[in-house]
Amino acid sequence: MARDPVLTFTERGIYCPAGDFHIDPWRPVPRALITHGHADHARPGHAAYLATEAAAPVLKHRLGDIRLETARFGEARRIGAATVSFHPAGHVPGSAQIRVEVAGEVWVVSGDYKLAADGLSEPFAPVRCHAFVSECTFGLPVFEWAPQEEVAAEINDWWAASVAEGRTPMLGAYALGKAQRLLALLDTSIGPVLTHGAVEETTAVLRAQGLALPETIRVTPETEPKAHPRALVLAPPSALGSTWARRFGATSTGLASGWMRLRGVRRRRAADRGFVISDHADWPGLIEAIRATGAEKIYVTHGYTEIFSRWLVSEGWDAAIVPTEFGGETEDDGDAG
Repeated sequence: MARDPVLTFTERGIYCPAGDFHIDPWRPVPRALITHGHADHARPGHAAYLATEAAAPVLKHRLGDIRLETARFGEARRIGAATVSFHPAGHVPGSAQIRVEVAGEVWVVSGDYKLAADGLSEPFAPVRCHAFVSECTFGLPVFEWAPQEEVAAEINDWWAASVAEGRTPMLGAYALGKAQRLLALLDTSIGPVLTHGAVEETTAVLRAQGLALPETIRVTPETEPKAHPRALVLAPPSALGSTWARRFGATSTGLASGWMRLRGVRRRRAADRGFVISDHADWPGLIEAIRATGAEKIYVTHGYTEIFSRWLVSEGWDAAIVPTEFGGETEDDGDAG
């Protein structure tokens, strides 16, 4: 007789009947296990939350006074008839895959992940399982990332060239994860780094956790751009071209995202430069991660699900698509590849 699945996919989110909890639910539930702090995965309104110790400060910053329990990476927790644990996803600091075991059967929900170490996030750790729920935001062969050192050199060269031309370089980067990753890659011998408030507030939370990040200067209504010659401005993409940005006069705008691999996206966003760097796995990374799990069943979600699932099936995996409300690449959740 077939066993009941460890996880089911409901209108509220991914649900574990044996433990009576949801993982990254998109509608209010009694108990939510959260993979990381981006707003499409960590939503307000749940009665109780469980996340990693490293993700907790950002969750509290973004969601306010929530009822939040924490767990260390690798620590096993018994919830009802299920055993759960959190394992590094490499996406942003504190991000986790969630392992759920019921009666000897193991399922893993990846949340969002990347395999390449970025120097800030806890490195991705593959988890052996029977079923793996994988994102596939960049599930096309065209998406393959260069080493971040190469992208850092491109960004720093653009910074220096922009100020030599009398322009202020304004780099669009999402406030949680991407902005701090870029900040750690910037060559601050070129000049100071000015930050939008959304970037500065999240950076301050991560600094308080012990992340070593270069000094930044928050832009306020009193900020006089001329007082900071040779500065680079780090801001959310939504701030580029806004009234907030116009105070800096002549600018050169750059966007840092995996989507910059597609020329049409950069043209539509009207950026002067696009830098291909992502906090999600590229095509080779997705395949490597899935192989490392040893999973028999793969569920793919948010991204190029049709194409990626068909490829997995053609390679012999038992793959299916799971509809979710995870955005993956939306501007308002701080997570844009």
